[in-house]
Amino acid sequence: MNFFDVVTTQRAMRRLKPDPIPEPVLRQIMDAAICAPSGGNRQGWRFIVVRDSAKRARLGELYREGWGELVKVPFYAGAAKEPAGSPTRRMVESAAHLAEHMGEAPVIIVACIALDAGVKASVITGASIYPAVQNIMLAARALGIGSCLTTLHRYREAQVKELLGIPPDVETVALIPLGYPLGKFGRPPRRPLAEVAFADAWGRAF
Repeated sequence: MNFFDVVTTQRAMRRLKPDPIPEPVLRQIMDAAICAPSGGNRQGWRFIVVRDSAKRARLGELYREGWGELVKVPFYAGAAKEPAGSPTRRMVESAAHLAEHMGEAPVIIVACIALDAGVKASVITGASIYPAVQNIMLAARALGIGSCLTTLHRYREAQVKELLGIPPDVETVALIPLGYPLGKFGRPPRRPLAEVAFADAWGRAF
């Protein structure tokens, strides 16, 4: 696919088929991940590619518990009361569907980063993992596979780390389900560029 077609049509696909993803396709996606940049080229990222059905089912249970906590947050609690068919309501319904079916995704990638001794995870730490996460999602899109980025597993991170044998000095920073989509790819609804990109100073539309 053309690069800009991939970028502009890669959207959160939360409704996924349980059909398996061929091994060569999955390896192609993961090879794209490790071509991403990282701070100091240290490549502290680690990826657990979960295909075992029992582990996927357990991740699904933990994720569903996390969703149960997230919907209590004011934004999501209010969004669930939006008029039927509104963009926000559709987003929440889509997220709820994922929460109910996460364990059915044929592949769940848990992205992790190894931390230096005494260093706590932060938004800066994420700068060394999220380019690789985006590469996974873009490569998946180019190959016709749906994905989305979520961090809801963090509500149950201790259980996730125990399930997958993740060491204490490694932080889980993203969970990415992969699967052939039930819906269609397409440009996602976004605010106009003039509202979010500024020229030389804050508030001056680009």
